[in-house]
Amino acid sequence: MSLIEQNQRIIAKYRASGEQWPATKVQIARWAIEKKLWDIHPSKVVRQCADQIAEAMREEYIDDPQGRRVRVKHAAPYEAQRKLEFRWDDMRTAPHVHMETSFAHTRQQLVSQCHQLKIAIDSYNDNWNKTGRPIQGWFDFRDDLTELELEAKQSRAA
Repeated sequence: MSLIEQNQRIIAKYRASGEQWPATKVQIARWAIEKKLWDIHPSKVVRQCADQIAEAMREEYIDDPQGRRVRVKHAAPYEAQRKLEFRWDDMRTAPHVHMETSFAHTRQQLVSQCHQLKIAIDSYNDNWNKTGRPIQGWFDFRDDLTELELEAKQSRAA
C-alpha cells in the first residue's frame, strides 16, 4: 500500500471516529499521531528537512526595482542519472535557461490544476448538483491578473 493510500485510510478512520468533520489537516494529524496511526520513519527526517528548506525558499521575497513583490528562489526540473530532480536557484543570479525552465514548469502545473478543477466542476454538475444551477468554470485569467496588477500598483503608490 502506498503512503497516499495509508494516509487516506487514516482520514477514513478519522471520519468514522466521530471527531469534528469537516476538519483541518492539523486536527487530523494530531488525532492520527495521538492514536499512533502515523509516525515519521527515521529515513523521512531528511525529506522533512528538505521540504522545510524548500518552503523557506518559496517564501523568500524581495521588492524589485519597480516595487513589485517577487519570489526570488525558483526550482527547475533537471534530469540527472535518468531521474528527474528539482534544483533551486536565485533569479537574480540564475542562468536564463534555469528561469525559462522553471517558469514553463510552473505554468504547466497551473494548467494541470485548472484541468483537475474543470474535471471536478463537471463531475459535480453532472452527478451531485441538485440545485439546477451548474457551477461555471472560468479559466480566462486576464481580468483577474489585470485587477491584481492594479491593486499592487495602488498599494505601492500608497
